[in-house]
Amino acid sequence: MLEFPEPPKSYASVFLEETDKPLPQKIDPRTRYAFFSTIATGGKSLIKSCKDLHLSRFICYKTLKPEFANDEIEQKRLIREARVTAMLQHPNTVPTYELGRDAKGNPYFTMKLVHGYTLREILDYRERYDLTQLMKVLLQVAYALKYAHGHGVAHRDIKPENILAGPYGEVLLLDWGLAKVWHPDGTAVDDEEAAPSDIKDITITGQGKAQGTAHYMSPEQINRDPAIDHRTDIFSLGAVLYEILCGKCPASGEKLHHVIDSVLNDIPPPPSEISKQRVPPLLEQVAMRCLQKIPDDRFTSIDELLLMLQQDWWASLASP
Repeated sequence: MLEFPEPPKSYASVFLEETDKPLPQKIDPRTRYAFFSTIATGGKSLIKSCKDLHLSRFICYKTLKPEFANDEIEQKRLIREARVTAMLQHPNTVPTYELGRDAKGNPYFTMKLVHGYTLREILDYRERYDLTQLMKVLLQVAYALKYAHGHGVAHRDIKPENILAGPYGEVLLLDWGLAKVWHPDGTAVDDEEAAPSDIKDITITGQGKAQGTAHYMSPEQINRDPAIDHRTDIFSLGAVLYEILCGKCPASGEKLHHVIDSVLNDIPPPPSEISKQRVPPLLEQVAMRCLQKIPDDRFTSIDELLLMLQQDWWASLASP
């Protein structure tokens, strides 16, 4: 089991003074939240912790950065993210509490405040964890995707930074801001969330080196294929598995265009050829199949992928 520090006592303690204080006779939503503190900043959003004064608990509050607050398209995307997150009620997704507008009319939504380490932080100290621990995390992500795909949602942003492992064994798939949903007739809105030009905001450092998202995007996502479906998540999950197995991303390159070219054209070497640890052949087989450039050559569904991950993959090390 992965071990983490307990949540801060200021967030976790329960006292009678908090549970029994009077609820105002008239509820003013503009004064419900207080004690804001920024947790993280995304490409166009702000994530803060704050206290819900009505329920006496600390929660997560997500809104747009001031420079995007009046952008109608970004507002629509934030509202979609809130509703997708809320509608996917699964043990491996974050509970959503409220969607609303602040005193300035800007949309926000609130969620459970979770503590723990992202898979990126865990992989930065890969030597502290054995493969069984990491595979338990990946398996929980696969369960979240099984649920999402079964409800007509593709995540489209699977990466270690969006996977959180908590102190009580929980694993959460975060950030559904790029999620794709379809109309009942199977058609989808032609959007631009996953365009390569958008990668620049969230993957390029001041030195022009690529980080994160581009390494895990499927070829069809980079190409903005309008026919993209749930198999893009299978590719991205395979990229995460590949990194777990050998410590490197399947796509290589120091700059963004190099990484994109690698995703589109390079066949990565099998993890066993570059890993310092023994790689179970079954898991290597799973990773390499997920990373096929053509969606039809990958697993057809998360269910099929889960059947492989649930096998005794350690036994494959002893196979001739």
